[in-house]
Amino acid sequence: MPDIRRLTVALPKEGPMPKAGQFYMLRAWAANESPVLSRPISVHDVDTVEGTLTFLYQIKGEGTQKLARLAWGQTLTLTGPCGNGFDVAGAAAAGRVAVVGGGIGTAPLLLLCKELAAAGCKPDLMVGFRDQPYGMDAFEPYCNSIAIATDSGAAGHHGLVTDLLDPKQYDLVLTCGPTVMMRGVAKLCAAAGTPCKASLEHKMACGLGACLGCTCHTKVGPKTVCKDGPVFDAGEVFEL
Repeated sequence: MPDIRRLTVALPKEGPMPKAGQFYMLRAWAANESPVLSRPISVHDVDTVEGTLTFLYQIKGEGTQKLARLAWGQTLTLTGPCGNGFDVAGAAAAGRVAVVGGGIGTAPLLLLCKELAAAGCKPDLMVGFRDQPYGMDAFEPYCNSIAIATDSGAAGHHGLVTDLLDPKQYDLVLTCGPTVMMRGVAKLCAAAGTPCKASLEHKMACGLGACLGCTCHTKVGPKTVCKDGPVFDAGEVFEL
């Protein structure tokens, strides 16, 4: 896909090891250059043997365009890991797990599936794309099964990814993708009585919870996506 890019950098030697669902604030331009803000991008993969950290992102604006122009050996600023990721240990202990993603929302799910597999709980992966799927080969060693849905019918099921999900077959559903997709997943899970955790996306300024720019409304009051999330209980953040 011409607008989907993979960025691999040296794994920072200091600080905590990033976990599935966490993100970094990336900046490859000077403080006096535009855009003003760094770009929040979720962790796609971590390779402790090679000492690398990988991000999968979509070129959408000036910031990601500048990231895409980086050449081998150039430097950038990373702030992170930020936020609270998925509770992998709790998910693995829950029983049978489904992981549901859509589009570039599949980016953080590779590390999630790797961590679940390492914990002895290979998930069933269900992913939706508008047209051609991408990046699925990397998931195969870590998933019990992979089911694909496309809006165009180019691959897999011709329709929505939610058509593939029967929450009654699972003890827990984990999801990341477009808001409308995650809301659909959350509604199915609520009707089936299956717990669901969703990783939200939001425009961010600081990534640390200081500016409150990414505040979202929840059933227990306002929370910041960057610090309190990005992973929330789906019933807390979606009207079901």
